[in-house]
Amino acid sequence: MTHLLPTDRAWTIAASAYDNPDARRLTQALHREQIATYGRADDPEATEPAEFDPPRGAFLLAARADGTALACAGWRTAAPGTAEIKRMYVDPAARGHGLGRLLLAALEADARQQGMARAILETGVKNHAALALYADCGYVPTEPYRAGRDPRINRALSKTLNE
Repeated sequence: MTHLLPTDRAWTIAASAYDNPDARRLTQALHREQIATYGRADDPEATEPAEFDPPRGAFLLAARADGTALACAGWRTAAPGTAEIKRMYVDPAARGHGLGRLLLAALEADARQQGMARAILETGVKNHAALALYADCGYVPTEPYRAGRDPRINRALSKTLNE
């Protein structure tokens, strides 16, 4: 699928393997950014690529017209009917143009097509842009769903997908 952003740049959003080199590069950039912000983060290499394999999940890459991948995001099945949004990242050079919103909408649509009725996600308290995006897209605070999370760092959010 191709989308035009307000800057008139064409972006292609396509399914990808989680262990694709571009996906790995972007998830590692996300990891470095999280470490710099919070001092710790879940290692994306510890996630099994199969967790994002259809129909139990999906991983997407957004690329410029020249093929350069600058954003990624995925969903995986967390529980029956529940998709967990993971590894949402937009390269700093591509931020501020709605690309995260496009990726999130594509993930939600894919999860809905696979029978998911709810989406959950976790983000950091210092990631103000992400928190604003998720709130604007209908996500609301929910109880933490991962044991051992620090409420001073992590925020769990959820959204009903079948609306």
